[in-house]
Amino acid sequence: MGSFFRSEQMSLAQLFIQPEAAYFVISELGETGTVQFRDLNEELNAFQKKFVNEVRRCDEMERKLRYIEREVNKDKVNIPDVRELPRAPNPREIIDLEAHLEKTEADIKEFSESAVNLKSNFLELTELKHVLEKTQLFFNEQDEAANGLDNKALITEDSNNPIRGGRLGFVAGVIKRERVPAFERMLWRISRGNIFLRQADVGVTLEDPLTGDEMNKTVFVAFFQGEQLKSRIKKVCSGFHASMYPCPSSIQERDEMLQGIKLRLKDLEMVLNQTQDHRQRVLVSVAKELQNWSIMVSKMKAIYHTLNFFNVDVTKKCLIGECWVPLKDIHIVQKALVDGSSSSGSSIPSFMNIIATQESPPTFNRTNKFTRGFQNLIDAYGVASYREVNPALYTIITFPFLFAVMFGDVGHGLVMLGCAMYMILCEKKIASYKHKGEIVNIFFAGRYIILLMSLFSLYTGFIYNDIFSKSMNVFGSQWQLNKSETVGEGGKTLDPFYYYKGTPYIMGVDPMWQFAQNKIVFLNSFKMKLSIVIGVIHMIFGVFMTIPNYIHFKKYSDILLQFIPQMVLLCSIFFWMVVMIFIKWFKYSSIHGDTPDVIAVGSSCAPSVLIYFINMMLLKEQGPVEYGCQKYMFDFQPVLEKILIVVAVISIPVMLFGKPLLFKMTHKNNVQKNGAIPSNGDVHQRQVQSLELTKITEQTMENSETNGNGVDKDVANQEGEVVFRPSSHVKKETGDDHEEEAFGDVMIHQAIHTIEYTLSTVSHTASYLRLWALSLAHAQLSDVLWTMVFNKGLTVNGYVGVVAIYLIFAVWAFFSLAILVLMEGLSAFLHTLRLHWVEFMSKFYAGLGRAFQPFSFKIILEEEEQE
Repeated sequence: MGSFFRSEQMSLAQLFIQPEAAYFVISELGETGTVQFRDLNEELNAFQKKFVNEVRRCDEMERKLRYIEREVNKDKVNIPDVRELPRAPNPREIIDLEAHLEKTEADIKEFSESAVNLKSNFLELTELKHVLEKTQLFFNEQDEAANGLDNKALITEDSNNPIRGGRLGFVAGVIKRERVPAFERMLWRISRGNIFLRQADVGVTLEDPLTGDEMNKTVFVAFFQGEQLKSRIKKVCSGFHASMYPCPSSIQERDEMLQGIKLRLKDLEMVLNQTQDHRQRVLVSVAKELQNWSIMVSKMKAIYHTLNFFNVDVTKKCLIGECWVPLKDIHIVQKALVDGSSSSGSSIPSFMNIIATQESPPTFNRTNKFTRGFQNLIDAYGVASYREVNPALYTIITFPFLFAVMFGDVGHGLVMLGCAMYMILCEKKIASYKHKGEIVNIFFAGRYIILLMSLFSLYTGFIYNDIFSKSMNVFGSQWQLNKSETVGEGGKTLDPFYYYKGTPYIMGVDPMWQFAQNKIVFLNSFKMKLSIVIGVIHMIFGVFMTIPNYIHFKKYSDILLQFIPQMVLLCSIFFWMVVMIFIKWFKYSSIHGDTPDVIAVGSSCAPSVLIYFINMMLLKEQGPVEYGCQKYMFDFQPVLEKILIVVAVISIPVMLFGKPLLFKMTHKNNVQKNGAIPSNGDVHQRQVQSLELTKITEQTMENSETNGNGVDKDVANQEGEVVFRPSSHVKKETGDDHEEEAFGDVMIHQAIHTIEYTLSTVSHTASYLRLWALSLAHAQLSDVLWTMVFNKGLTVNGYVGVVAIYLIFAVWAFFSLAILVLMEGLSAFLHTLRLHWVEFMSKFYAGLGRAFQPFSFKIILEEEEQE
């Protein structure tokens, strides 16, 4: 948990790898996922890098794999998941894999082209068959029309006209159904109404040979007279992509052609089935290896892409790369170097050298499946600066607790608990689903957050004594009514004067408040004060968390000039309000009597904390009180409040001028002593500069003597651990290399920070009132659903009531899940997120770092799957 409290220590390492072992070493490092490589060739374009040809080969193999996958999915062949991820193939296996993919692609393309040709022929024959069948009626009608007209009018004067004997010419074909209206209008326009068009739907859907999409087509016959109209009709058919087919004019010829086409269709259908069966067998065998091939190609591409980050030394005998490594994982990297070199058969080992740098390292917080969700919440706001305190550790408790304060209901908490437990118990099954959807992925990633939110909601719901807007009388109510008193539908006003038993309910809210007319008044006051108490404590804790940062980064002066004034300002005003709330709760009770001492501490004399707070800020005296009541809760309260106001006011100039004046004094002293102006750079940058550690390794690979792990024998202790010491060959940068931060800049920055913090103490305290508002709203919505929906079913008697309660329960359950669990739960989640990001984390968290992005095959494959 130490690395979760603060990001792990990182080192910048140089890797010296033999070219023949580079592929194997990077493959081992990709399996471990422990290093983040730096690109040493950023100034080069992609075509100038050493391994650009290998990356292109991988791109080509990926293209072939995508084509094969499309064909497999087109035929709806199941692609089985791999049980164990294959390792990256060695260079000799890459050639075989490339040849196998090329052959597989060629075979599938051959099958596809053959299938397209066969389907095209089949489609043409099918369309011709429908043309011959549908046009029979058209020709019969045309013959009847011709017999009823004057033959002289149908015979043209041109003796060479092929259309003789009163017969009209015609063009038959097939066109898509959606194009028929436009096609008909175009024919009307080009002929001025002298074309007779008949049409009929094919009646069945046809398949497009290229895309496999279904098509609806219509058979048409256009009757005309004259060669000019014939050429025009053919041009229109070509423009509308209509298929024209020859159709004999005599019935006998059409019948003979139709029979021949049916025989050809049967033969072609048999060939198509055999081709499809063979294609299916090939695709099934390919699908079994498709996932393995895709994973291996992805790993190959990632390896060559990473190798392009490396430089080649002047002798061209070694590849040199730089990477960030967590200190705890250095031994893993060393083992990967050894394993990679041995796998390649290289006689010269690869080794690693830790170098000092002034660059701020990336931030790495090691997480598991439980803490990963909470860390993602923090990283969404901003990645922690290097070695900065990580708020995720405390968010594990504070986040679900603040959520539960707004969502306190035992019933709704149980619903949420059931959902969380299902996702946790079936997490392997759910994680194996590839296409879960974005919403399901979000809920599944936060399953442990939902689990804790539900458990805390059960606790706060028990405190509120609220289960689906009803109360539980577990320990017996402490309110005691007279025997003559009854609680009707309108309820009864509970007055503390009649609190007969005098002892509070054992735990939580007394169930008698469920029937009280003044229930909202009581809960409103209680939850409002509770939200202020929780909010002030949460903010104080956030200010306290600045101390670990100041100590770690050796900013001890900030403890005196930042932390103490901030704490004084916050505690002297708002924590004092919390103290007054507790004094009021403990001092004033429901006891009653006639003596002045009893009256003074009775509930009727309980003062308003808000009025006290307003008068304190305005430096006003408390107004007149009722007879027997005290003006203040204790005698020296007005004096103490004035002292607190003075102390709070004094803390503001301390925050405003403390750091600038200290900077001014230290600036002059350093100039007088050293004659140089020191840098006042970023605190995390200087922390990195102070960690100038290096591991003594071989200066050259030829004269190095290693102990088998790439580490000099004289710097390895008896347990084989690596010994670090300050680098002797790395020069430290001095303050002369940095610009001086002017006093005016420091003053402006500190003024902004002081104003922001001072105003935020007011706004942030008020912001925590959302705990009160959402909690009250959730309880009232739940009560409204029960009263206006579910309770209606309870008023119906007899058999009809059974049916009514069944139906009304379904409506009530639906709205409870949709509104109270999902919508209200999401609302409470977002408000809790805001309270952590703004009100809590702004007190101590900068979040200006960059995340550690290791070279990991697992992460790369997950990202590709999401894409």
